[in-house]
Amino acid sequence: MPQPLLDFAAGQVRRAVDGWHAVLRIGAIDHRVWSKEPPVLGASYAAELPFDGDFDARAYAARRLWRAISGRAPGPGFHQLSKQRRERLRAAIRALDAHGAGASYRVIAEVLFGKKRVPDRAWKTHDLRNRTIRLVQAGLALMRGGYRKLLRPGRKDE
Repeated sequence: MPQPLLDFAAGQVRRAVDGWHAVLRIGAIDHRVWSKEPPVLGASYAAELPFDGDFDARAYAARRLWRAISGRAPGPGFHQLSKQRRERLRAAIRALDAHGAGASYRVIAEVLFGKKRVPDRAWKTHDLRNRTIRLVQAGLALMRGGYRKLLRPGRKDE
């Protein structure tokens, strides 16, 4: 049986300067909906999708919401990161945290890759040192706004 479009359970709908924001939990998936007007129980709604740079993502999200409301499987998310990409992002954030706490690249590498893999000699030219530096740089780039690129893959204008 399809669920109603808007469920007004406590904490799911909030007012903001730009309108009303709702988080609809349908099955195991949260769908985020924005409305100019306060939502009304039992009302019919239509999706307004501007023809902008995010149209494909908005249309995909609208279709997933429609499928979920209709009691069908919504299908995969628009953009899912590969396991390898998620692991690299996790390592970059850990490296950034350690760097921010004052840890040296050697200490960061020992934590990320294991102390046995970090050489006593030739550290300055070792591959793990270079990888550690790149992970810290990737973490810094995420912190400076690069995380937005995770939401909009393939766009180079940010």
